[in-house]
Amino acid sequence: MKHPLQQAVFHLTVADDSQMPPPGPPELAFAGRSNSGKSSAINALANQTRLAFTSKTPGRTQQINFFQLRGGALLADLPGYGYAAVPHKLKRHWQAFLARYLATRQTLIGLALVVDARHGLSDLDRQLLTGFLPSGRPVAVLATKMDKLTPAAQRAAAAAIERDVAAAFPAQACNVTVIPFSATRRTGVERAETLIAYWLGEGGPPGEAAIPEGKKKGPRAQGE
Repeated sequence: MKHPLQQAVFHLTVADDSQMPPPGPPELAFAGRSNSGKSSAINALANQTRLAFTSKTPGRTQQINFFQLRGGALLADLPGYGYAAVPHKLKRHWQAFLARYLATRQTLIGLALVVDARHGLSDLDRQLLTGFLPSGRPVAVLATKMDKLTPAAQRAAAAAIERDVAAAFPAQACNVTVIPFSATRRTGVERAETLIAYWLGEGGPPGEAAIPEGKKKGPRAQGE
């Protein structure tokens, strides 16, 4: 099996639309609230310890960091959102920048939304999905920090996210895959790799992805 994020290298950082790389290779975006474990998830999938950095002041880095994958595709690490200490002006700037990227970036093929499994989807997570899902592009919800929960609580947390997605986005829920994830224990890493490789055209359809859209009933947790 291929590991699509391994051997990723830093490409560039952009702070506004004028600095965006020209459309070309496919892009995969990672998004999530501050402290959701996004950087740890990226590092686990890349099998590196310091590819993605965690800001010393969560939420203040208002930039998109691009990493180039060995196949030529780009990984876009979006800035964490929802941190209360960020000034409102900075929040508005980031929200507008993010919204434009997700809505207008033609080379964006999929979104990995990192969610702390202990807290589930936030209102900001739902807002992001509301703007992204109508495009028909797939989403992987990485339900992180599963190592901090008991096995029963892990199953309950994943099921709660599935129900939330199905209730909030009934028309697009078939394009969402919930993956229980732990960077510490590497839970869900292989399943996430398989799905991302499929998005990038580097592997066959994983599980539910092989079923025609009309036959799917909703998001499934690719369980621990």
